[in-house]
Amino acid sequence: MKYYIKAERYLMENEEKTGGYLQVNNGLFGEFSETVSTDSDVFDWSGHTIAPGLFDTHIHGIKGYDIMDGTIEAVQEISKAILQLGVTRFLPTTLTSSKTDLNQAIFAITEAVRQGLPGAQSEGIFLEGPYFSEQHKGAQNSIYFRDPDFKEFQELKRLSEGTIVKIALAPERENTLDFIKNVSKEGVFVCIAHTNASHDCCKKAINAGAQNFVHLFNGMSGLHHRNPGVVGAALTDSNTFAELICDGFHVHPDIATLALHVKGDKLVLITDCMRAGLMPDGEYQLGEFTVVMKDGMARTETGSLAGSTLKLIDGVKNLKSWSSEPLYKIWHSASLSPAASIGKDKKFGSLSSGKIADYVILNKKLDVQATAVDGVVRYRRG
Repeated sequence: MKYYIKAERYLMENEEKTGGYLQVNNGLFGEFSETVSTDSDVFDWSGHTIAPGLFDTHIHGIKGYDIMDGTIEAVQEISKAILQLGVTRFLPTTLTSSKTDLNQAIFAITEAVRQGLPGAQSEGIFLEGPYFSEQHKGAQNSIYFRDPDFKEFQELKRLSEGTIVKIALAPERENTLDFIKNVSKEGVFVCIAHTNASHDCCKKAINAGAQNFVHLFNGMSGLHHRNPGVVGAALTDSNTFAELICDGFHVHPDIATLALHVKGDKLVLITDCMRAGLMPDGEYQLGEFTVVMKDGMARTETGSLAGSTLKLIDGVKNLKSWSSEPLYKIWHSASLSPAASIGKDKKFGSLSSGKIADYVILNKKLDVQATAVDGVVRYRRG
């Protein structure tokens, strides 16, 4: 199927364009043009903005469901819910848990994808844990923490039918460098998270193949001018990506803006959303922990932040309001940079010709009016 989108504004990869038409041909973006022939099939979204579909590379749940529920229904409902928020791709994200629960979650994700997801599409599984350390555990259950085990990882990868694409760990644990090298050779992206590692330890992990820092400033040792810590390693290494939760709770707006300036296109906006997202205040479960959400902020009973209830598009809006950067640059922190962080930026993440036609239609307030996956509009507001 070939058609053209007509809109007021387009958030292109390196600029914003006004007016004109964007071609979609058999699920892929074609060329941008100023005019089209009169017999062309045109989807008229005059007065609206066309942006790439958002990609949430770190999401646990939403709307009462969680990946660790270990059910096909949970994965399907999460896929459906985030499509309405402009998210077209995501990484179903696990938590540190018992081996039984982790295996069940992986099985459910794999089977749900096999059956077909109704909304946003999975680009693989993100294992957040269990190879973490105690001091910055956050809402991860430390009774299951252990040293990296490549044999165990291979078993999990087999269970996932090869769909695990990312794993987070604390690099100060035993045998970590060899584990990073072995996992990286299998095409899995290694992240640093929930760690009290030194700056030097992080640098060694990066040299071994680690490529990402999970929810920057949270779950890690902070920055000091004589002890750079994990944050210092993340900010000073120009080749690594860094996730950021822009809900105004996890990171101060000025520090979020600083991270944007320092990391540039290596900054990846995420939600780290848990089941309380899109739900009213109250008590919820995150893994084996009870979490209380009040005024949009989720905390464990001990007071630790427990994921978020953020919508990814709100993270984009927040960072736009906090910084002076143009919208197209900030938007790509939630579409193109996430894709690049797992090596898929040539496939999707922008409106460039030849890429998968995932896109979002926005009104003047940047509210989602429609969402398309593979060139097909799967959600339309109202």
